[in-house]
Amino acid sequence: MAAPRITVVGSNMVDLITYVDRMPSTGETVVAPRFDMGFGGKGANQAVAAALLGADVRMVTKVGDDLFGPNTRANLENRGINTRFVETAPGVSSGVAPIFVESDSSNSILIVKGANERLTPADVDRARELIADSDMVVMQLEVSLETVYHTIDLCQELSIPVMLNPAPADPELDLKKIGSVAFFVPNETELETITGMPAETIAEIDSAAQVLRTRGLGTIIVTLGERGALLVNANGTKLMPPCIVESVDTTGAGDAFVGCLATVFGETGDLESAITTANRYAALSTTRPGTQKSFMDRSEFESMA
Repeated sequence: MAAPRITVVGSNMVDLITYVDRMPSTGETVVAPRFDMGFGGKGANQAVAAALLGADVRMVTKVGDDLFGPNTRANLENRGINTRFVETAPGVSSGVAPIFVESDSSNSILIVKGANERLTPADVDRARELIADSDMVVMQLEVSLETVYHTIDLCQELSIPVMLNPAPADPELDLKKIGSVAFFVPNETELETITGMPAETIAEIDSAAQVLRTRGLGTIIVTLGERGALLVNANGTKLMPPCIVESVDTTGAGDAFVGCLATVFGETGDLESAITTANRYAALSTTRPGTQKSFMDRSEFESMA
């Protein structure tokens, strides 16, 4: 089976993870029991997950000219990811993500985009040949919307399918400009922000996703955490069951899902099977602390069956 060629156009971050018993109130100082640091960013996370699972992964991104930049590039290279178009933005910090993980494994995340905001349409155009040689392009919203729209347009011109994970959610996302994406993969909160509709119950989530379909999006896959995922497309609506595990840290689970989904769908062309597998891969990532450090490679993942 040929490895799917996946190009990730998007972000990288350095995760600064603080584990807390509870979040402090305004003006309060609280002692936290543990701190960790690791490589992250939605784009890089998705790229690493796909590479660990055996995809041929390439990344188009920008790092800062601080001490994090070379280390981020080296991390991607060590994962077997093509870094030809991982470029340095002079005079700018790398992206960082302070993450706070509470005792129930829920998390809160701040994002400082840094060099990620310097990824431009011109950078994407320089990678045109690489993108044209892809089976799929994977994107998020941690880079400028202008660059997202331009990449989608380029992929449409080249007939390359796009999987867009609209995270972090941006209420200014122009649905007309993303209508050509093959797969739109939000979580419930992102779906609510983008549509302005409630998205708590399965019925509400389905209704909001159907609105997106009327706006031109063909296939919507809503990740629901411990409830699984909801597939909404021309064939109807289907709730894909979750994989039940004992979670310790949910950070990066959505990225694990996207990276696995792109890889398995690229291998098999079976969307429902790919979602089921991605649900399981994402769930297993929550049984370990950290983001990329919690992702399993193919052999370990398959051994957990």
